[in-house]
Amino acid sequence: MERKETQGPAIGFDAKRAAYNGTGLGNYSRFVLEGLAEAMAARTEADLPAKLYLAAASKNKRPLSAAYQRLLERYPECLAALPPQGFWAKRFPALWRRYGMGRTLTQAGIGLYHGLSNELPVGLAKRGIRSVVTMHDLIFLVYPQFYKPIDRFIYTVKAKQACRQADRILAVSECTKRDIVRYFGIAPEKIHVIYQGCEPKYAENPGPSATTAVRRRYGLPEDFLLFVGSIEERKNLGIVVEALACLRETYPALHIVAVGKRTPYTARVEARAAALGLPDRLHCLHGVPDEDLRALYHAARIFVYPSRYEGFGIPIVEAIHAGLPVLAATGSCLEEAGGPACRYMAPDDAPAWAEAIADLLANADTRARIVTEAQAYVRRFDRAAVTAQLLALYREIL
Repeated sequence: MERKETQGPAIGFDAKRAAYNGTGLGNYSRFVLEGLAEAMAARTEADLPAKLYLAAASKNKRPLSAAYQRLLERYPECLAALPPQGFWAKRFPALWRRYGMGRTLTQAGIGLYHGLSNELPVGLAKRGIRSVVTMHDLIFLVYPQFYKPIDRFIYTVKAKQACRQADRILAVSECTKRDIVRYFGIAPEKIHVIYQGCEPKYAENPGPSATTAVRRRYGLPEDFLLFVGSIEERKNLGIVVEALACLRETYPALHIVAVGKRTPYTARVEARAAALGLPDRLHCLHGVPDEDLRALYHAARIFVYPSRYEGFGIPIVEAIHAGLPVLAATGSCLEEAGGPACRYMAPDDAPAWAEAIADLLANADTRARIVTEAQAYVRRFDRAAVTAQLLALYREIL
């Protein structure tokens, strides 16, 4: 394929999440950066960025994530760390990220800045720097009861300022776009929906030896439902426990495996499982390595995602890549993540969840059809497709 050498301006990115977060926003940030770096290295399009500058500061000198370091090492001609300088950057990195980063970007000659996680530095327009902000969700406004008042206030201030200041807003779902319009009064035409993708590794089956090993490592049975995400109240894992209780006699060997950060809600779910006589059939795992998580996706029977509200729902996409049929909750954006082939139930309807689980377990043809159709649907989230949309958005702004 012909290489096209015309270059556009350098682009700056908020790399805090990419550098220090192992999941969630960190995965999204690295997904975006790697896709852009791949396109730049191939040079198959004109007007690609000259360089991607990654700005991040860390209090207490936290170590960089291994995934971020690998990214920098793999694409040194495309990616460059932009170290913060000065007293504020070293002593008060959060303040530098919001109020001092603009100066660093100007000194580096950056013409466009992309905030990858719901916020932008103040004053970019006055410096002649164009901007994009990715808005993942406004759950702190939709479900304020799940957040501390101070956190809700800070998130709202940052998100509202970023949406008003940005030249363009990138929403990760139509659901998030609607929330931005509703809560901040932003014109819909300013908001572009570009979905998230997931790492292609989840589609790679590690093989029976790996899935057997991961079951042994965590003491898991052959048949289990899988949930991935922080085990917090909004994620609503308890409804799956209630559904399992409905199936106790029909499927006495079926278990639930939940992979994610523990919160006070986790203890409540475990207590409910014990009260229902299912204490040994709920496994809450924290700190699971990436390779073990991939093996768990391939070892499970069904993926369940009963969250009351999400900005997108990337675990659904990961599960589909791994060949799992998906059951998810209605009420937010999860239909956008999984597509029409997956099954969706009200988040509080335990009998409906139980019926859907039983139906999938009993019907191999239905499971296969859902997986085939869902995998065709999620191709729109492939890295190349997402990168092409991002580049088109950057060109529109510049």
